[in-house]
Amino acid sequence: MNIANVIVDVPASSINQTFDYKIPDKYVDILASGMRVIVPFGPRKVMGYVVSRSSESDFTKLKYIADVLDLTPILTSELLHLGKWLAEETLSLYVTAYQAMLPQVLKAQYEKDLVKQTDELSSNELEFLFAGMDRIPYSLFEGSTIPYAQLQKAIQDGEIMIHYLVKSKETKKKVTMVRSLLPVHQLEEKILDIPNNAKRQLELIQFFIEHQTKVELNTLLQQLQAPRSTITKLVEKNIIETYKEEVYRNPFDDTSIEPTEALSLTEQQQQAITPIYDTVEKGAHEVFLLHGVTGSGKTEVYLQAIQGVIEKGQEAIVLVPEIALTPQMVKRFKGRFGSNVAVLHSALSAGEKYDEWRRIHRKEVKVVVGARSAVFAPFENIGIIIIDEEHETSYKQEDQPRYHARDVAIKRGQHHQCPVILGSATPTLESYARAQKGVYKLATLDKRTNEKEMPNVEIIDMRKELHAGNRSMFSRELKEKIEERISRDEQIVLLLNRRGYSTFVMCRDCGHVNECPHCDIALTYHKNSNQLKCHYCSYEEPMPTICPECSSNLIRYFGTGTERVEEALTKLIPQASIIRMDVDTTRRKGAHEKLLNQFATKQANILLGTQMIAKGLDFENVTLVGVLTADSMLHLPDFRSSEKTFQLLTQVSGRAGRHDLPGEVIVQTYTPDHYSIELASVYDFQSFYQKEMAIRKTFQYPPFVFLALITVSHKNQVTTVQTTQRIVQLLLKHVSNETTILGPTPSPITRVKDRYRYQCMIKYKKEPQLRMLIKKILRQFDDEVRKNDLMITVDMQPYQLM
Repeated sequence: MNIANVIVDVPASSINQTFDYKIPDKYVDILASGMRVIVPFGPRKVMGYVVSRSSESDFTKLKYIADVLDLTPILTSELLHLGKWLAEETLSLYVTAYQAMLPQVLKAQYEKDLVKQTDELSSNELEFLFAGMDRIPYSLFEGSTIPYAQLQKAIQDGEIMIHYLVKSKETKKKVTMVRSLLPVHQLEEKILDIPNNAKRQLELIQFFIEHQTKVELNTLLQQLQAPRSTITKLVEKNIIETYKEEVYRNPFDDTSIEPTEALSLTEQQQQAITPIYDTVEKGAHEVFLLHGVTGSGKTEVYLQAIQGVIEKGQEAIVLVPEIALTPQMVKRFKGRFGSNVAVLHSALSAGEKYDEWRRIHRKEVKVVVGARSAVFAPFENIGIIIIDEEHETSYKQEDQPRYHARDVAIKRGQHHQCPVILGSATPTLESYARAQKGVYKLATLDKRTNEKEMPNVEIIDMRKELHAGNRSMFSRELKEKIEERISRDEQIVLLLNRRGYSTFVMCRDCGHVNECPHCDIALTYHKNSNQLKCHYCSYEEPMPTICPECSSNLIRYFGTGTERVEEALTKLIPQASIIRMDVDTTRRKGAHEKLLNQFATKQANILLGTQMIAKGLDFENVTLVGVLTADSMLHLPDFRSSEKTFQLLTQVSGRAGRHDLPGEVIVQTYTPDHYSIELASVYDFQSFYQKEMAIRKTFQYPPFVFLALITVSHKNQVTTVQTTQRIVQLLLKHVSNETTILGPTPSPITRVKDRYRYQCMIKYKKEPQLRMLIKKILRQFDDEVRKNDLMITVDMQPYQLM
């Protein structure tokens, strides 16, 4: 078995296969599947993943592996199989699938060190190599005659660790530590040599007599209120020493988290959790859909189900939508399971993510809470996978590999024979239809845990407001209720589905709208920078004072953004203090948490934001929720727009009256009689489901058919149209008569970043060979893609139709 089958890190479809390499003798005993290696590939050296080993190859002249990067596999055998399945499901490259599973740091360029983890090593040769040092360069080991297997064993036994020195910025975090070089009796002797006026030095030595431990330099200086020079003097006298030590970056301050106990469950929660427990006990795979209204205690069901899994010695993965990964959610899990929890999400720096990933990889934690990519956590004994708010579109990745976290979770659940729980107050129609058919098991929580009623929702017809002469963006009723709440010192959440100041800028004289020169989309006005910005390609230009078309100065703002609402609100209700939360105010690391903390500590009475405030938040003082433009999503060219509107309104209504104070919701709309708004206002998911399913059946959309979307983009419009036409013709030759192919049509936004975009949509019920067929067709365009800057993307489960 001295041949390694390697997937190389060259993202090209012509190279999407394994390549055989000979394993040098020094690596034969230690090389395993799932390790990264450096291999010669053409004139250069590239990284690759070992997927298997074999004893023979079809080729006679094989090159040797140049270097092995890991001595413990970073991809488990399950993840290797999963990656292969993922690449085939999403029609992406194997290497892209493997990259999606790993933290950024493991894709960078680096050098390696060996670091001792124990005082004494069981191998004398390794002990001799370290020669009394705690850390040595990896190259020192490579130059020695010690077999690799010996080092690998020391690593597996936890005596030595490989430390990657990343050449890109994300390295490990180090702090300066101080420790005493002398035992207590010698320290006591030293005190006699120090003059009495050197008070700080005496205090420092006294500290080490009392605490025979190492201590962080900054902590020590703060505690003793001593200057740095004191340390330097004692270091010169060889009494203490300073050194650097690596620490895990902990993105969350665990010290402030209060431990919590399991709550007693309501009858409904008990009914929901019993079959989950049974499945965990039996070690069987089932998918449960937990359909629970907001505030019905879904999180407690998750926590207790995880508790059962941990007691069995197994691990749990919990996915929450990126925007709901608030400190509140993390606190609930850390409060229950302490340091047994690792957290993965995009607000962490690359270094923090890597540290959290290593804690999982080394089996130091039992629970992972994270956004979409946490579904690939390298656990080997998973007992449960939970997807909270399963209807969230952020679970679908929009670039390669275009996977849906739910599908990956179910695939892993099958492998580990464990339950997968999908939880939501507004499940997707696809999931609910599967539960109705018995493919998933359905559990319903239709009562709030505190037995409180769902907040009352009032719909305001903004057309009537206009007729009554109210031209502001706030209905008279909403304004009154906001003032009333402020006078009672209660809090308000206002939701608007747009960021920026206004949606577009138009000349009142000639109707000219400033558009992005690179994309077919109107520019959005941002007031604080007085710039027009494109939200697709980041193009910016200064706000014009006269119309570029007709030179008129009648330029006006249309539509409403969060910035503009904030300004209008301040004028209308001067006593209001407002926290605005949108992409612009939460860009900086930790900003999200900071703003929510300010709101929680009542530093403002109004939280105004985009949909990031609609979910997962729990503030006891919020008694009013206002939705300013409920129909902003209804008019998008997307068959899911009604469903998304229903979900958003239901979610945001659930933010009001979660505790003792009763809540109220006001929804402002220009289409008050649309069924998704009417039914969301009375929380009637069943009627919405029936109504929407009938429409989907009539027009043949999921869950009655499957969709695949092929998008072609190129700088030349004619090339784009012709390529799409050729793809459609090739497809039509091979698909069955029941399958519909729509297109070529221009994408809803036809030009982005100076590239034209056309698409074709495949609607099918049964096309077992479709993936093979599309793969074959794409191969025919390989040359054009390579030479002619043509891009063809395939999405086998499209959520973004724009």
